[in-house]
Amino acid sequence: MKMESKPNIQDVAKLANVSIATVSRVINNQGGVRKATEDRIVKAIQDLGYIRNAAARTMKNKETKTIGVIVPDIKNPFFPLVMAGIEQKAREKEYFTILSSTNESPIVEEEIVKNFIERGVDGVIITTANENGDHLNLLQEQGIPVVAVDRSIKKLEVDSVFVDNIKGTYQAVQHLILQGHRDIAIICGPQNTKPGLERFLGYQKALEDYNVPLNESYIVQGDFSEKSGYEAAQKLFHTEHKPTAIFSSNNLMTIGCMKSLKDLGWKLGEEVSFIGFDDVDIATFMEPKLSVVTRPMNTVGEIAFQLLHDRISFKDAMPKREYLLSPELIVRGSCRLPQFHNGRG
Repeated sequence: MKMESKPNIQDVAKLANVSIATVSRVINNQGGVRKATEDRIVKAIQDLGYIRNAAARTMKNKETKTIGVIVPDIKNPFFPLVMAGIEQKAREKEYFTILSSTNESPIVEEEIVKNFIERGVDGVIITTANENGDHLNLLQEQGIPVVAVDRSIKKLEVDSVFVDNIKGTYQAVQHLILQGHRDIAIICGPQNTKPGLERFLGYQKALEDYNVPLNESYIVQGDFSEKSGYEAAQKLFHTEHKPTAIFSSNNLMTIGCMKSLKDLGWKLGEEVSFIGFDDVDIATFMEPKLSVVTRPMNTVGEIAFQLLHDRISFKDAMPKREYLLSPELIVRGSCRLPQFHNGRG
């Protein structure tokens, strides 16, 4: 049977009149499929010319020694450093990694998940674009282990590696308060994500603990992109009483915020203090140098791979595991005593 495009697992399922899950069970030698159905699937595979490369090795060896890694934005400096940790440990175990970025699109993420299933990956490490995504059940249905990094997967019981977002943000805002700041703004990340919500909660808790009133005009919603960080700083600059300090909830928004401060002529470390979540390349090259909450990014990747390898090796023979790593506040020149330029104090 000749096809104009490369056949995929959906084509096999359609020709054999079975579900994708049933085709995957046959390809991965998982059993539980009637002999007549299996024969029909094998014939469809042969007619379509679907079996090749990774899928062929999977049928023979049950392993491809390949894992998939899915991130929401490869431009975010956090993920290449996490990936470095994953790859280091993967090479030690003779695994090959495939990296895909969703650009924060759940639709693209679903396509990547299906592609990884077709390729017969042994496991997936993911920072999901949609923490409620039902499409991630496809991986579990195929018996493919999953490890969540940075963001939770609410509908699946999976191993995970997180950093204490609340603690890191609390430390940053606490430092600003102890310097004398009361007008502290936050550029938030999406509140439907674990890091976005938890970093706002850390900000909120620090203000509450030190009896600093929460000013709604100092809470600006971003989406973890550079553009949203730029626009947030513009909005804060034009508030009636400008904040004396800003906390940015991720590194891309920090970069956008720094560009905006420069365009506005808003003097960093003099008129406004600043702390960002995650270190960025520009942090130590700027003057003054940026204060940041930093994470052990390589360690996150190393632990994520080890959790995945354990799960590939032992399947369900162990309980779900969750690692919560501690961030560190690095204070540099962008944090200084407030000058109360807005008439307060």
